[in-house]
Amino acid sequence: MADGHVYGTTYGKPYGKSYGRAGRACCALLAGGLFLAGCSGGGGDGGKPGGAKTTSDAKPPTSAAPPTPTGFAFTPDPAKAPETRADAKRLALAIVAGPDSWGPDYVKREPYLSVEDSWPVLPADCRWESTDLPPTVLYTVTSHSEIPAAGGKGLARVTATVTVHRSADDADWEMSETLEEALRCPDQTLRQGERISGLLSLGNPGIGSNITAQDSINELGKYINDSVKGEHYYGWSQSRIGQVTVAASVKGGPGHTDKALNTSMAQALVAMLNRVLAELEVQS
Repeated sequence: MADGHVYGTTYGKPYGKSYGRAGRACCALLAGGLFLAGCSGGGGDGGKPGGAKTTSDAKPPTSAAPPTPTGFAFTPDPAKAPETRADAKRLALAIVAGPDSWGPDYVKREPYLSVEDSWPVLPADCRWESTDLPPTVLYTVTSHSEIPAAGGKGLARVTATVTVHRSADDADWEMSETLEEALRCPDQTLRQGERISGLLSLGNPGIGSNITAQDSINELGKYINDSVKGEHYYGWSQSRIGQVTVAASVKGGPGHTDKALNTSMAQALVAMLNRVLAELEVQS
C-alpha cells in the first residue's frame, strides 16, 4: 500500500507474554517471503527433518529435531476488542512503531504522524490519492521516521501504519485489496517526483511457515526519486492479527544496503505484532 496512510506511541522494546513467539519469528520474517536478509544461529542445512535416510534400520537421531511450525495461533480476548473510535485510537497509538523500533540510526520525521481520517486509494491510473476514512475502519495512523543523510549515505525514509477495523473480516478485506494493488499496478506513482517500479507481491496466510500473524503480505520493488540519482530499495510488509493490520515500509537511498533496510523493516513489524498480541490476546 505504497508508503503509508498518507501524511501524517510507544517506542519501547517488545513486551508481554507474546515476546518469545513473535521475537523468534523475526528470523522467519527475514528468511521467508520477499525478505532478502539472512539470519544467524539455528544450524542445519534447511533440509527435511531426519535427513535422507528412509530404510527401516536407520538409527534415530541423537537429539530431537526442532518442531515444524504449524501456523499462527491467536486467542482474542473479547473484553479487549476496540469498539469505538476512542478505543481504536488508543490501541493504534500504543502499537505503531516509532524510530526506536527501526534501529539506533532512525529519528522522527516531520510531520511525524499522519493526518487523521485520511485513507490512501490507488485508482486505475496507478497514482496514489487520499480519500475519507472508509466506514469499516475505526482508526488508522502512520508514523514517519528516517535515517538522515550523513557520512556519505543518502536519506532513507520509513513508515509504520496501524489500522483498527470494526471486525476481523474487514481487516481481512484490506489485506486482499493490498495484495491486489501490487498485482494490478506493479509501477505506482507515490506523489510528484516519487514512484516505485517492478513491484512484486507475495501473500502468506497464517498456516504452515507463517508463525507471525493470521495473514501477511510482502512487497518488493525499486524506489525512484527524481531528486536522487539511481534506483533504490523499496519494501512493504503488512500483517493482520484479528481486526488490526500493521504495516512497515522502507524507501531506501544511496549507501544503504538492502539487507540492513530489510532487517529494520522486520524489526519494526515484529515490534508492532508483539504489541497487538499484548493488547488483544487472552492472557494466561
